[in-house]
Amino acid sequence: MKETHDHEVFEKADYSATGRSGKEFEDCAFKNCNFSNADLAKSRFIDCTLIDCNLSNAKISNTGLQNVTFLSCKIVGVDFSTCLPFLFEVRFDACSLDYSKFIKNKMKKTNFKECSIREAVFIEADLTGACFDNCDLSNTVFTRANLNQADFRTSRNYSINLEMNTVRKAKFSTSGITGLLSQYDILIE
Repeated sequence: MKETHDHEVFEKADYSATGRSGKEFEDCAFKNCNFSNADLAKSRFIDCTLIDCNLSNAKISNTGLQNVTFLSCKIVGVDFSTCLPFLFEVRFDACSLDYSKFIKNKMKKTNFKECSIREAVFIEADLTGACFDNCDLSNTVFTRANLNQADFRTSRNYSINLEMNTVRKAKFSTSGITGLLSQYDILIE
């Protein structure tokens, strides 16, 4: 039987050695917790909020993330493509998602607000209507991603190959045009 936690608050807990594998959390809050390198496999987080937590290199294979909000978290090197796809829904506010992977994740209308998303990978991800609000996307890869109606207007340092992604009605700022034309090796002055 799975260990279940409902409506609990966890503060300053260190799960880096023990992990939380096979646990279920519903409507829980995690504040200043350390999940770095933790094994969270086969866990479920439903309607949870993580604030100022470190999840760098956490293992989330077969983990359910259903309506989970990350606020000011360090989530470096996490492979979200190994999560359970059923009801996958996340939001990121002021997080570091550098080197993370989103391969084939369905992330319609996902909000990324004031995040560092450097050298991350979005391959075959469905980001329809996603909002990248004031994010740094340096060296992030978008390949065969659905970016229809996605909003990049306030983000910077992105390079999106228009021939390898679907970008219908996506929104970009005039200053971001160089990131859309970089694959053509042309000079814009």
